Amino acid sequence: MIASVAWVEEYDRGSPVRAGEIIAIGSELLLGGRLDTNSLFLTEQLASVGVEVRFKSVVGDVEADIAAAIRTAARRAKVMVLTGGLGPTRDDCTRQAVARVTGRPLRRQPEAMESMRQRLAEWGRTPTGPQLRQALIPSGAEVLDNPVGSAPGFCLSWKGCLVVALPGVPAEAERTFAGSVAPKLSSGSAGQARLQRRVLHTFGLPESDVERRLTGVVRAGSDVRLGLLASPLGVTVSLTAWEGRLNTARTQGVSDLARLARTVRVRLGRFVYAEGTDTMEEVVGRHLAARRVTLAVAESCTGGLIGHRLTQVAGSSGYLDRVAVCYSDRAKVDLLGIPEALIRRHGAVSAEVAAAMAHGIRSRSQAGVGLSVTGIAGPTGGTAQKPVGLVYVGLNAPAFRNAEAKADDGSLTREFRFHGDRQAIKLRASQAALEMLRQWLVTTGSRGR
Repeated sequence: MIASVAWVEEYDRGSPVRAGEIIAIGSELLLGGRLDTNSLFLTEQLASVGVEVRFKSVVGDVEADIAAAIRTAARRAKVMVLTGGLGPTRDDCTRQAVARVTGRPLRRQPEAMESMRQRLAEWGRTPTGPQLRQALIPSGAEVLDNPVGSAPGFCLSWKGCLVVALPGVPAEAERTFAGSVAPKLSSGSAGQARLQRRVLHTFGLPESDVERRLTGVVRAGSDVRLGLLASPLGVTVSLTAWEGRLNTARTQGVSDLARLARTVRVRLGRFVYAEGTDTMEEVVGRHLAARRVTLAVAESCTGGLIGHRLTQVAGSSGYLDRVAVCYSDRAKVDLLGIPEALIRRHGAVSAEVAAAMAHGIRSRSQAGVGLSVTGIAGPTGGTAQKPVGLVYVGLNAPAFRNAEAKADDGSLTREFRFHGDRQAIKLRASQAALEMLRQWLVTTGSRGR
């Protein structure tokens, strides 16, 4: 076991920012079987404790290759984080690679063994022979508790670099890092620069329009960086600066982030739907709960995605009444009471049917608001008149019995033309529907059932 002070005693304190490197391990990451999401989480978490990730690499399950990556990283980083390769199978060889490079032979750690036995006992299992290999840790390394899995992590100092090995399963990597690594890195970061960030999420504007509206918000030469990231869920705007590494002669720094974020909000207006880690479904849920409005959803092309997203939020049972997946024309007739003649006249993908779906689900549920979506997700099924990516969203509520209503039953409908593959179109359609609901809740929503 190494003392906590050993985590920081070899850091280069002459630099305001510690250089970091992430090595993601697993052949499936190279062959396309799985995405490396751990690096995204770790980059942000390391920055918050003064470690700037300057390199990332992906290595297959080959001990010699992992060892080579470790040697390279140790020459240019003060903090190295490895994820993956700590499992019970033969291809999990991260422990062996670290032991080989550092010259610290593997030893069965009683602490790792006990932690693994307790975790498996909670699941009603006993360790197998292969699982016992997970308790083999390089000698002198500190065992890192894995609160949600059986594979413990470990850390050690080698050649002035802190080497941290985490499990590859995202939930296990995140919990192990947050519980065992982040607190100790943070305690040793006095005098180190820390990355400060403000993030705003938008939907409804293309990336080029967001950039145009934000021209001049961050001055040339500023310590603040303005970043834009487009995805099917919209455009994310980030403002970042390293606190402690600022040129005081410059006019913008960390202290300006809050002011700059307000400026971004003003310039982008209603297109900003959230800040920080908030998601669209969380924001919509809070509005529904605050206004005591219940919601019923009828989905066609999104296949239940809207309902899935809403129910990802704890407490959603307080405002979500029901979700009906009405994929076929028959289902729309049977479950929502849409006249067959209406579908024949306008087609299932039409403003008229979207309006009828929203009205049908609300009237049957007696919810405060009905939301619907119908469209063509592709890659087939489109025509010249109704191409792939055509989506209609409908919203029905008593408040729409006014000039804004687009149908006789009081429904508001909107047409969208989305691009991308099937998954992207479904994501964009679900986001558009939730955004339409959010806008209604913000502007005209009231206390409902």
